[in-house]
Amino acid sequence: MIPWNLIDTVLLDMDGTLLDLHFDNHFWLEHVPRRYAEAHGLPLEQARRELADRYRACEGTLAWYCVDHWSRELDLDIALLKTEVDHLIAVHPHVRGFLRALGRSGRRRVLVTNAHQKSLALKLERTRLAGLLDAVICAHDLGRPKEDPGFWPSLQEIAPFDPDRTLFVDDSPAVLRAARAYGIRWLLAVRRPDSQAPPKEAREFPAIEDFASITPSG
Repeated sequence: MIPWNLIDTVLLDMDGTLLDLHFDNHFWLEHVPRRYAEAHGLPLEQARRELADRYRACEGTLAWYCVDHWSRELDLDIALLKTEVDHLIAVHPHVRGFLRALGRSGRRRVLVTNAHQKSLALKLERTRLAGLLDAVICAHDLGRPKEDPGFWPSLQEIAPFDPDRTLFVDDSPAVLRAARAYGIRWLLAVRRPDSQAPPKEAREFPAIEDFASITPSG
């Protein structure tokens, strides 16, 4: 599927791509509503509805991914709440083997994530993946989410890459569209970002079940 002889750099999303999105889905859809209901004296279903409306209003913006934003908005310590369920943070199958193979082949491995710095630190500590990456780029440091066309020129400035010789893997169609518009040639979606949810239907982009199917052999 991947012509590795034409690729020098691999850009990789974190949540849903390298890591199982089950942690994030459980956290935002189950754990936060429960704690929000407890803190504000609300029935759980009312808390779910209120939060769903707030989430939708921020979707696709940097605020949606910002731990500090939600801590202020919900009057909850979101970073602390994440540690309550951090046992659910998990690396997808075959990710470590894939990253090691890329390293042996001399290709650059760059994590490019919308996750807030506090979430990123927690997940890297829990998974120990940093040693298998050549660089880690946080969208919050650039001031734009990956969905924003302006993100990609900013990324190019701090972590130069040749779009024609770069593979980018992400579970978000909106992010993949932005990368395509910037000119990144090789794009892959992830068919099952959440191991506890049904697979996504692959439409716009080629998609993988797991990284074993694209791990370079040499």
